[in-house]
Amino acid sequence: MTPIRVALVDDYEVVVQGLATMLRSYQDRIEIVELNTNTDVSERVNIALYDSFANPQGDRAEVRRLTANPLVDKVVVYSWNLNAQLIDAALANGASGYIAKGLPAASLVAALLAVHRGERAVHLDRTGTKVIAGDWPGREEGLTQRESEVLALITQGLSNAEVADRAGLSINSVKTYIRSCYRRIGVTTRTQAALWGVEHGFLPDRRRLNHNEIDDPTIN
Repeated sequence: MTPIRVALVDDYEVVVQGLATMLRSYQDRIEIVELNTNTDVSERVNIALYDSFANPQGDRAEVRRLTANPLVDKVVVYSWNLNAQLIDAALANGASGYIAKGLPAASLVAALLAVHRGERAVHLDRTGTKVIAGDWPGREEGLTQRESEVLALITQGLSNAEVADRAGLSINSVKTYIRSCYRRIGVTTRTQAALWGVEHGFLPDRRRLNHNEIDDPTIN
């Protein structure tokens, strides 16, 4: 079986590197061609896997731009946001698939292969088990993925309403994540949180890694 060619897309290098590491054991089925942080896919790929961490959701222009790229056969959204209306909107927006972040690596690979074959487009976590996979800024400081995502958006200067819109959360959920995030990093104000974020890698990256760099075992 020839591996399918996949590009990983997110604004944060630590996120796409973590996802690449998660998929490293499946190189016989998944060939990771590029990691893209704020850059366009530049090589022919079967699937561009769009990670929604600190990114606009699948119903926005970013996914439309990916689907319009002639080098990308299919776009798959990879997200914690499993609202049925959002999933339908992402598919209507041109995405060929929608995969839950709660799936373990083997199930993620199986889902990508199924989407590539034109089979089931939506793959959710039916077990209710939360798999802590991949990586994200601030993980080593004890931040959860959602806390990290909210802090990343605050560091970019977004208001609470803009954070809620970007992350697909309610305002109350955003406020809850902000409070818990502040406790974890030891700050009390938004300005302090943003400065902490700048100092700890919460600003978006702009870089493309090719397959040679991805295969380098020193890059994790």
